[in-house]
Amino acid sequence: MVAGRTLREEQASATRELLLTAAERLFAEHGVHSVSNRQVSEAAGQGNNTAVGYHFGTKADLVRAIVRKHATRIEEIRARLVADLTDPDDVRGWVDCLVRPALEHLAALGSPTWYARFCAQVVADPALHRIMVEEALAAPSLQKIIEGLNRRLSDLPPEVSAERGEMVRHLIVHVAAERERALAEHTPTPRSTWDDAATGLTDAVVGMWLAPVTPGR
Repeated sequence: MVAGRTLREEQASATRELLLTAAERLFAEHGVHSVSNRQVSEAAGQGNNTAVGYHFGTKADLVRAIVRKHATRIEEIRARLVADLTDPDDVRGWVDCLVRPALEHLAALGSPTWYARFCAQVVADPALHRIMVEEALAAPSLQKIIEGLNRRLSDLPPEVSAERGEMVRHLIVHVAAERERALAEHTPTPRSTWDDAATGLTDAVVGMWLAPVTPGR
């Protein structure tokens, strides 16, 4: 009986992984709401069209499962970078901890990848965007980065800080997604590696945070 349960568990785990991979790719290429559970099941090679509902529940649950699939490794990278940060007053150091983890993770996945484009699709949807925010804010190292940046940028007016924070989130997500798309389509990219792309993106985000503030009229 124990061996039987183990085999069933292994089969269920393998099926879940196939569904996650298929959903991530389809959502990245077509958008979350343009893809049905049936299409995900077919792309995963599952004859049962109810497989998504059985293993994950709702489409929002499936999206959350994809995010969590990648979140553990991204958090490990982020925590390592935060631990290696030596100057708590270095804005660029905190920004690098913010930018680099997802791009390093994408580099480690090989090519092609779909996660950056999946994230771009999800953040464009108000309801699904909340899932991304909730999962991200659950990461302890991200909380440390936010606190570090807030201390260093405390002179910014609150409304400017909030505005730039939103700009930064969009920039990180969409720059990664566009690079991923270019690699998948074998078109030239401004930076030759994900590491170089992270460096350039960090430079841009630092400039955004430290840009002068024009007084309102």
